[in-house]
Amino acid sequence: MSTRIRWLGHAAMGLETAGYQILIDPFFTGNPKAAISAADAQADFILISHGHADHVGDAIAIAQRTGALVIANYEISEWLKAQGVANVHGQQHGGAFTHPFGRVKLTLAFHGSMLPDGSNGGNPCGFLIYLNDGKKIYHAADTGLFGDMKLIGEEGIDLAV
Repeated sequence: MSTRIRWLGHAAMGLETAGYQILIDPFFTGNPKAAISAADAQADFILISHGHADHVGDAIAIAQRTGALVIANYEISEWLKAQGVANVHGQQHGGAFTHPFGRVKLTLAFHGSMLPDGSNGGNPCGFLIYLNDGKKIYHAADTGLFGDMKLIGEEGIDLAV
């Protein structure tokens, strides 16, 4: 089983693993660096690190079109439900959950998280992703350097983004 990761512009990443398509922070519409359009994006899962429009991006439209499960902090997951996204999974920092492609743990991130409509997006996060093939990916999202990154590194990560 091979895993492929692709930068899709700005903070948007695509991850293919174990037959699953995963999007992280799918900002395509209005993104001059977007490698694909929102209409062409395929996803089984979407991870959102925080509420800013350049990270929530096209998650709503893609999730509604594809039925993808959107994984985010609790506040963003509740906001997405109010926007008509039926398939969401809210998590908390430090907590992890095993999804079909692997385990996702929310890490700290020092940044803002206001949602596009001005409501509170909760605490921003990064992702520590433990794939079923044994690889570990740390996606820091929009964060400044902080001391606990040393602890994240001690997880024996294979790729940091």
